[in-house]
Amino acid sequence: MTEAARVLALLAERDQTLAAAESLTGGLVAAELTGVPGASVSFLGSVTAYATALKRELLGVDGALLAERGAVDPEVALQMAAGVRDRLGADWGISTTGVAGPTPQDGQPVGTVYVAVAGPAATSARAGKVVSLRLNGDRTEIRRESVRSVLELLHEELSGNARAQDTEHNGGN
Repeated sequence: MTEAARVLALLAERDQTLAAAESLTGGLVAAELTGVPGASVSFLGSVTAYATALKRELLGVDGALLAERGAVDPEVALQMAAGVRDRLGADWGISTTGVAGPTPQDGQPVGTVYVAVAGPAATSARAGKVVSLRLNGDRTEIRRESVRSVLELLHEELSGNARAQDTEHNGGN
């Protein structure tokens, strides 16, 4: 079973939904998810905000943050994930932003990538998580690894969230 199939199965079990915001991956996350039969049960859709202005306009990323730090930033990744979750009305949002190459961007070297997940705000104080990656390889390899990494992060968050819910239901034992 692929990572995409695992996260979609967990989401379906919980009757929860997912939306994706992509920059450097340019739709590869959505393609990976929609490649799973039955993905439409949980996957609502995606926004490919490749241009920095679209991150602000479509996803609600803070314009001052973008002006100060650029699009390749951990807080931008988190705001993208939360923004796509909110704008598409999903329970969970995931995002990718970074530099796939061949040249640096926003003062960041090739291979600098941030992936993020934003979960249901009411779930816990941990409504979001960002992972910083330093990836090697060519443009294709960096983009593919970014897809794998964001889906793995979502799986970890869903699994951790399930354990927390189980503990609550079992009286904290």
